[in-house]
Amino acid sequence: MMNGILPLWKPKGLTSHDCVFKLRKILGIKKVGHTGTLDPDVEGVLPICIGEATKIIPYLSDLKKVYIAKLTLGTTTETEDSSGKILEEVSVDAFPTEEKIKEVLEKFTGKIKQTPPMYSAVRVKGKRLYEYARENIEVERPEREIVIHELDLLSIDKATNSMNLKISCSRGTYIRTLCVDIGAELNYPAHMSYLKRIESDSFKENETVTLNEIEASVNNHRFNELLFPISRALNHIDTYSVDKEMRKLILFGQKLPLPETNKFVLGKPYKVMYNQELLAIYHIDPENIEQIRALRVFNELKSEGDK
Repeated sequence: MMNGILPLWKPKGLTSHDCVFKLRKILGIKKVGHTGTLDPDVEGVLPICIGEATKIIPYLSDLKKVYIAKLTLGTTTETEDSSGKILEEVSVDAFPTEEKIKEVLEKFTGKIKQTPPMYSAVRVKGKRLYEYARENIEVERPEREIVIHELDLLSIDKATNSMNLKISCSRGTYIRTLCVDIGAELNYPAHMSYLKRIESDSFKENETVTLNEIEASVNNHRFNELLFPISRALNHIDTYSVDKEMRKLILFGQKLPLPETNKFVLGKPYKVMYNQELLAIYHIDPENIEQIRALRVFNELKSEGDK
């Protein structure tokens, strides 16, 4: 039985959906999903949900991501990265000082507003922005609020007019656009010339596996050794612990009286655990706040004795 989280290192050249398609073929199962899209030109951490873990995807999308990006000054492109057609190119006669760069980065730390790029999957009036872009149609793009938790200058390479940045950010952040906006603040056109994601949903680069390693593990009947338990991906959700008797009711998804000893908050999900076993995700019933009810029940995680 395959149930768990697989932290994949997505290679360049594949979309996130391509990776899901390949894994379905390698594993011979349909219940495979990813938790955060990466562009084809970007490599990095892409947590994959296998089996019952696909039920928690909605609870993972808002978690922070950490990237290493290279920002290059002097050139801007229609896609805001190195793959697009050059729109503007100027000579970088005076590369900004480290002090100036850090001063500008400080302005982009915290809650900021960002306009998504035309070459993105954001929907406007029922169509993706990249579809408008391919038709050379300019549309008004909705501004959104994002959070940049940390924005650090790692190094400067004046020979290539570039700098390396480490960025910790919220869901929905376009690093390409961030690079362009930072460049504008430094009075230069700019683009993102390289990007990799080193952390996603608490999974880090050193915990990932490649598609080749996954295929080899399947051939050697050792794939389950690569999986992390579903509960590992839910560390950000508070826990409601139950006893053995209550466990049976939870696995049937029954509504239960609001626990007196647990501080449940309306609108907030809680993972229900019996010892180290993940049973379900519950919340206060909005139709009856005196009880809790199931949002997700992990039936396939039952032990053999429960079947």
